[in-house]
Amino acid sequence: MERLYKYIEITDLKDMLKKSGQKYGKNIAYKIRKEEGKYKTYTHEEVRKMIDGLGTSLIDMGLKDKRIAVIGENRFEWEIAYLSIVCGTGIVVPLDKSLPENELESLLKRSEVEAIICSGKYIETLKKVRTKNLKYIISMDLEKTEDEIISQKELIEKGKKLVENGDTRFTNAEIDNKKMSIMLFTSGTTSQSKAVALSHKNICSNLMDIASTLDVNSKDIFLSFLPLHHVFECTVGFLYPLYIGAQIVFSDGIRHIPENLKEYKASVMASVPAIYERLFKIVRKQIEKKGNLEEILIEEEKHKNDSMENKKAIFKDLHELLGGNIRLFISGAASLDAKIEEKFRNLGFNIVQGYGLTETSPIVAVGNNKYHKIGSIGKALPSEEVKLLNVNKQGIGELAVKGPNVMIGYYKNKEATEKVLKDEWFHTGDLAKIDEEGYIFICGRKKNVIVLKNGKNIYPEEMESLINKEDGIEESFIFGKQMSEDPTNIKIFVKVVYNKEHFEGKTKEEIEKEISQKISEVNKVMPRYKAIRGTIISDVPLIKTTTNKIKREKNLELIKKEFDKFE
Repeated sequence: MERLYKYIEITDLKDMLKKSGQKYGKNIAYKIRKEEGKYKTYTHEEVRKMIDGLGTSLIDMGLKDKRIAVIGENRFEWEIAYLSIVCGTGIVVPLDKSLPENELESLLKRSEVEAIICSGKYIETLKKVRTKNLKYIISMDLEKTEDEIISQKELIEKGKKLVENGDTRFTNAEIDNKKMSIMLFTSGTTSQSKAVALSHKNICSNLMDIASTLDVNSKDIFLSFLPLHHVFECTVGFLYPLYIGAQIVFSDGIRHIPENLKEYKASVMASVPAIYERLFKIVRKQIEKKGNLEEILIEEEKHKNDSMENKKAIFKDLHELLGGNIRLFISGAASLDAKIEEKFRNLGFNIVQGYGLTETSPIVAVGNNKYHKIGSIGKALPSEEVKLLNVNKQGIGELAVKGPNVMIGYYKNKEATEKVLKDEWFHTGDLAKIDEEGYIFICGRKKNVIVLKNGKNIYPEEMESLINKEDGIEESFIFGKQMSEDPTNIKIFVKVVYNKEHFEGKTKEEIEKEISQKISEVNKVMPRYKAIRGTIISDVPLIKTTTNKIKREKNLELIKKEFDKFE
């Protein structure tokens, strides 16, 4: 895909802060609610001074070239901490805030961090799991240093004074943009998670690619919701708006997204399909409430090919439900239902799908104003190449990526690195199709494919997408079961998580009967070899990562424990 918009050339994140700061210094970078109706704002210029202050203090503490972890909820102190580490101090290690104590301790040991900057609520846990290397615990919340817990605020102010007095150890620090500066752990248990080594070059190549392909600018307001330790939110929801001089605001949580979009007049959000499905339900309920579905369907069809702006004006009332200012929704981390994507776009909501991995910093491909197809993740970004490996008769193969965004490798794991990085091509493990125009369509994970006795391939994600469209079904999980009489004979089963509200007042037997009927209807539209032979129902959500990806192995383990008949 070619570059469509002007962007600032940057070599590293320090260079990014300097160049974008010079251009957008007076713009508001953050707007933080302090109490009902009262807000505190910070300009891009102020933010950069805080980063310089904290970075200088960290170096003054002897942390130059050391590893420093960051853990906490989405907040501007987290983002200041990240940049103060990576832009001249040492290596940043963002950690998942939902980790249990034992996993947190394991990652602290594996990453060999010497300091951690955290939200106040993690202090007691960190005292318990304090590792041999961990010298400093720095709190984002403390006003003053207490009982060996250091105040981030104090460090910022102390560092500012050092800078004013001529300390240039941080501000003049040179960056090697090809070295590991970011250590990110992939989702999974600590024994399975791999430490991905990323460089400034990796991240900055992605920032320039995104800025040159998406129609987003310094007037936009980004609502941050996905966890910041995840590279999708970190790159797209945090570093990208700082790079283009835009504003960042923070969501109060999943239930508050619609009101937060209104409150902050947010215009851009990067999130996962589950959030957009939730938002679509709000829009759909309003349509049903007004009872003008037929009228809206006629308007949709009539204006299907109009510009987004025109459709936005026509369906103004629906846009007001989500604040009325949305210019761009980016969906990633999982596959978005094509019907929801199409409906949103027909109503004037500019929603695009993107695709990426931690190992690719993260974005590989994304749809935009010029290049968009329903169901596609768009085309590869300008500085990246993609190809398919081992393509089958259906045109499906493993997606491989090459470009400056591809990781250095897995830290201290040569074997795992060599499995996925071959001749500079990163093997994603995702199966895809690429059409004649270069649009990429993800089909599922290579390791999740179920191979039947007759050699046919079952792609669970494809079937789950079909099942999840049925009313009353929240989510589903397709898995293969070996038949005891013939272990080579694999039959397809599904676990269905139903919506309790939808089936309110019905007995379990009635719910089972209704869901079985729905699965029978799904079976009718699929080839016989894909037929679902058994159904498990539950009202308990599937086990997922913090970005809503289904943990397939964990769910299979649970199914085996819960249901003797599938042993």
